[in-house]
Amino acid sequence: MTTYPAPFHVAGRGSDGPYGAGTASLARWTIDVAHGRVRTRTLDDRPQEFPRVHEALVSRRHRYAYTAAAADMTLAYLTPDGNPPDRAFANALIKHDLLRGTTQVHRLPRDAAAGEAVFVPSEGARAEDDGYAVAYVHHPDRGAADLVILAAQDFTGEPVARIHLPGRVPLGFHGSWIPDA
Repeated sequence: MTTYPAPFHVAGRGSDGPYGAGTASLARWTIDVAHGRVRTRTLDDRPQEFPRVHEALVSRRHRYAYTAAAADMTLAYLTPDGNPPDRAFANALIKHDLLRGTTQVHRLPRDAAAGEAVFVPSEGARAEDDGYAVAYVHHPDRGAADLVILAAQDFTGEPVARIHLPGRVPLGFHGSWIPDA
């Protein structure tokens, strides 16, 4: 989960959400329903947004998470048309190993802006990260986006594929992978 700085989640200080000062960071919220408590633990304090895990593991124990580096996500919530400017995002995707507490960063070309990375499992996958991280990446020099596909187990390596799209896909556009039925 992405956590915004105070006063979003600090009791007694209001609830400004993403309109509060600062940028979002990656945190884990553990809900103790028996005692009515929520414990928050920061996992990575770098600015980042759009945390994703393998869809089959949502709300279950998981090891890996994927995020988009964010430059100043508060800009995304202050735009009147709801379309965040590219400068709200950054040119990197992050893979988190939540078991080991480590990260891998896939850097994209300068001035590129990465949106959320959706995890797509390989056919017959046995490991949680056996698959691909798929993200839209906007390239301002082309005025268009690429669909970038990274091998999740070789996250910092060259993309498996880069599909040049004819136009821009707004960053912040959410998606999910649904295999053929």
